[in-house]
Amino acid sequence: MPKKSEEKKSEKEKNEEIPESVEPSKEETSTPSKESKKDKKSKKLTEKEFEKKVLDLSKSGLTSEKIGESLRKEGIHPKEHDKKISKILKDHDSYEDPELKNVQEKLDRIEAHLKKNKQDKRAIREKSRVFSQRRKIKKYLKMPLK
Repeated sequence: MPKKSEEKKSEKEKNEEIPESVEPSKEETSTPSKESKKDKKSKKLTEKEFEKKVLDLSKSGLTSEKIGESLRKEGIHPKEHDKKISKILKDHDSYEDPELKNVQEKLDRIEAHLKKNKQDKRAIREKSRVFSQRRKIKKYLKMPLK
């Protein structure tokens, strides 16, 4: 039976024999360089370009919160501009309350489900619950209930 010191030596020798191509290089294990952080800096747009970008995204059916999300992904930070996204949309009469839109979409999905599954009692209850939720939001926003 070999001694413990001999076992340790043999393990060290085995580790030293590993070629450099197998070991990860310092470049692969290091954190991202400063250059890649500079690439992620926000893009500078004029107010008119920013407004145009927001309106284009709203035409594709996005709400103000989703527009802000997509702009941040592109590197454009809405906080760097004077107007809020919702204010821009309100000025151009294309603002739709995101909460109301989400509830309306949910109600539409439930109604489509009920057309296929008329005996689904839980869906009937859910429809009335979501309908009243929509009514409360419209009342809060002082919109017509129809």
